[in-house]
Amino acid sequence: MTGSFDETLIDEQLARNIAFLGKEGVQRVRQAFVIVVGVGSVGSWVALMLLRSGVQHLRLIDPKRLNRRNMAYHAVANLEDVGMAKVQVLRKHFREIAPFSKVECCTERLLPTNMDTLLGGQPAYVVDTMDNVDEKLALAQYCHEHNIKLITSMSAGAKADPTRIQISDVSDTFEDPLARVYRRRLKMLKIDRGIPVALSVEKPLRPDTEESVSDFRSRNLPILGPIPSMFGMSIATYIILQLAEFTALPPPSNKLKDTLFGRILYDVSDRERKTYKNQHAPFDIHDIVYIFEELWNGKSPQDRLTLARWDRSKPMSSLNAVCMSRDEARAHDALPPDTDLRKHYGDDVVDYVNKQFQQEQEFQKFWN
Repeated sequence: MTGSFDETLIDEQLARNIAFLGKEGVQRVRQAFVIVVGVGSVGSWVALMLLRSGVQHLRLIDPKRLNRRNMAYHAVANLEDVGMAKVQVLRKHFREIAPFSKVECCTERLLPTNMDTLLGGQPAYVVDTMDNVDEKLALAQYCHEHNIKLITSMSAGAKADPTRIQISDVSDTFEDPLARVYRRRLKMLKIDRGIPVALSVEKPLRPDTEESVSDFRSRNLPILGPIPSMFGMSIATYIILQLAEFTALPPPSNKLKDTLFGRILYDVSDRERKTYKNQHAPFDIHDIVYIFEELWNGKSPQDRLTLARWDRSKPMSSLNAVCMSRDEARAHDALPPDTDLRKHYGDDVVDYVNKQFQQEQEFQKFWN
């Protein structure tokens, strides 16, 4: 912020927010520092609505320049801005909207080597609207290690129903195929919760959508102009309510899940010790969460709810652990060593198990 500004005029500009959030709430918003990484179709709307809602210190990070294709869904750009850096376009227009604000522009690509600099200054929130999963994961890991609040956006591509857009904790993002890739890899980094995610639970409109972008790298999805703005405004609303300490919806509780995973870990370790004489616990709690939720979707091929060795002649591992009920697991462990599992369980069960292991093997091969 440069120069001096009449506080009464600023209060008048923010009058409706003050009426909603209260004077103290808006003051907390005004004092906040927020970083937006990626200021395209979603990020430009996040930044705009944060600014209009009173956030006076923004840092915008994006190395790209505006082109004509961006015009359909960018928050403020016009034809005169084509060719300018996206962050500079926003700062240019933001000066006209809220000249009392401080807008920092960074045209560097966010990398692990420059995160200390670009994410410095103790931000209240970092907003991630990037589309590259490796970059999203690196940012999530950095924020997790440095105790920085992060909110991230999934893809708005191939979506058309605004009523299906929501903010969920990353641990509860099972409807979106792109979110599943992000969530699954986060768990490999031992991060299984605590990151709010903006996503649409609408099924993609085109049947080839999920397959074509399953690695989160392809950005060739059709985008309906208003939808990214709604993602951005949802994120901005969440942040504003949190900053103002208003009645924002908290992330879903994981307490019951923690109890379940702890019991499964104890049960697996106990059966490994008693049945297979393995004195070393094969997993930690993060492994249990990953295998249970990502590989088996919280259920056994027949029922639920513990983990057992599928091939009992091999050690317990993510590629040899199957969700079963405890009774099923005990019965499975007691089968004669030469049991033909296909004859015992039937083709449907064995084919399903093999399919899940093959999928996980391909997933690990791809990402490793």
